[in-house]
Amino acid sequence: MSTTNILLLCGGGGDEHAISLLSANYFETSLATLPQFNVLRVELDVNGHYRTAAGENCELTSRRQIRFDGDNRAPWEVDFAIPCIHGFPGETGDIQSYFELINLPYFGCKAEASRNCFNKITAKMWFSALNIPNTPYLFLNEMSNVSIEQATNALENWGSIFVKAASQGSSVGCYRIDNQEDVASTLAQAFTFSDYVIVEKTISARELEVAVYEIDDEIVATVPGEVICSSNNFYTFDEKYAANSQAQTQVVADISKEVSDLIRQYAINAFKGMKLRHLSRIDFFLTDDGEVLLNEINTFPGLTPISMFPKMLQNHGHSFPNYLLSNIKSSD
Repeated sequence: MSTTNILLLCGGGGDEHAISLLSANYFETSLATLPQFNVLRVELDVNGHYRTAAGENCELTSRRQIRFDGDNRAPWEVDFAIPCIHGFPGETGDIQSYFELINLPYFGCKAEASRNCFNKITAKMWFSALNIPNTPYLFLNEMSNVSIEQATNALENWGSIFVKAASQGSSVGCYRIDNQEDVASTLAQAFTFSDYVIVEKTISARELEVAVYEIDDEIVATVPGEVICSSNNFYTFDEKYAANSQAQTQVVADISKEVSDLIRQYAINAFKGMKLRHLSRIDFFLTDDGEVLLNEINTFPGLTPISMFPKMLQNHGHSFPNYLLSNIKSSD
């Protein structure tokens, strides 16, 4: 049986570096059940340096090889890559652009789709262009008195707002504002994370998530799951990953079939319309009035022990190893 060399690239050096390592564990365990694959796990650090799990310095070359520093070993040929990196440079499209430049097949969404989803401003434009309802918003491109005035007016009109750094994941640089005196300082903080900031109307709603993925040439949208946050809180980075998080998750949300079907159709429309590939977690709000709003798309969702994506995939009747096998084989 011929074997395929798979580079499992993780880390990235950003705010979600540690979470990426946990997700890589899940990939590693799943791939270990597939004997046709040889897997080399390599961590990318904040300085752009590569290191194997054994601590060896190495690099990924334009010849699609892993070369080891100070070692006479032959380079390790890479047939396929899995960029298990949350946030920069994985979900931003940067690492995908390099893979495409050197013609290295890889798992996950392509570079352009990753960029479009990661930037909240670009994503909102796409949602509207695809006629998928989403939250009211405004864009800010600089920290200035004009921006403070615009955000203050939005707060007065909407009663409560969220200020979000445009190019961050896992709720990094995301803040709720209920008081006018907090506007200027919060905007300044958000602009430290991104050159652009989005201001959204605070929505009183349930938070629903759909796992959308490709398997055997079919696009699957699972029934929605639900994230239930602690009272008066939102799904912050700590709520998602901290050991003392009070957030709860339900793999199958308690909603009507009509609402479930509508959310799944919106999810499929977003996946197809934005040219996503292999996997995404697509998040929605369900308001108290029964309105469905698309919140955001995660093109490389977490695969930690508490993550929703693998649980929803499994609940739909698919095994993660078989799902990986299907997509890796389709790249041949």
